[in-house]
Amino acid sequence: MMGFEVSDQLLATFVPVVVYWVYSGIYVLMGSFDNYRLHSKKDEDEKNLVSRGTVVKGVLLQQTFQAIVAIFVFTVVDNSGEVASEQNTSPVVLVRQFLAAMVTLDTWQYFMHRYMHQNKFLYRHFHSHHHRLVVPYAFGAIYNHPLEGLILDTIGGAIAFLVSGMTPRVSIFFFSFATIKTVDDHCGLMLPWNVLHVLFKNNSAYHDVHHQLYGSKYNFSQPFFVMWDKILGTYMPYSLEKRADGGLEARPSKECKDE
Repeated sequence: MMGFEVSDQLLATFVPVVVYWVYSGIYVLMGSFDNYRLHSKKDEDEKNLVSRGTVVKGVLLQQTFQAIVAIFVFTVVDNSGEVASEQNTSPVVLVRQFLAAMVTLDTWQYFMHRYMHQNKFLYRHFHSHHHRLVVPYAFGAIYNHPLEGLILDTIGGAIAFLVSGMTPRVSIFFFSFATIKTVDDHCGLMLPWNVLHVLFKNNSAYHDVHHQLYGSKYNFSQPFFVMWDKILGTYMPYSLEKRADGGLEARPSKECKDE
């Protein structure tokens, strides 16, 4: 009896989608963890300008666009992918490909993200959709206007894949990791035992600063490093302080002044 085989290209397209909902679902099932929340549950319910149902629909729409573009990219580079699958996949090569993809994706997203803020038309009609989540939560991580999602996430991911030279099989792991990191950055919690929160300065507290009004011109970097913010003067340091009503607050270490 002939077995059913799923291609690496298909897995690279749909595994990150499954990872997104499973990982964000874990945050939902874990409960509120009030002592580690960056905002109160009341703030999440009252300050956010979009319903959870709308967020779910928006995320599913973006993931549909992502799948279509991914299938297109894999189809276009199919011959190259077959050759690449026989290349050296030593740990050194894999680390180099991961780092190349991470830096490429960070670079693309920093400049596109910053321009979305600087251009009033783009912000008002597109990027403001994402900032309707004043208090971010896990499954709202990639809630964006579909066009923004296409430009920042989907095209950015395709460029990172092509620049790094990774195979479709390796990209399964890279895009799953990038998905987990993005969900973590929007989870609304700062957990001391979360390895990603500890290892990366670009974490949920760092990105939460950007989601607040005082930080909207800072901390554009996503999803891995903070290098572009530091190089280009948009880095806002913060300290984690305990809130009087429980939980934590990412408190800026400097005042923001209008440019």
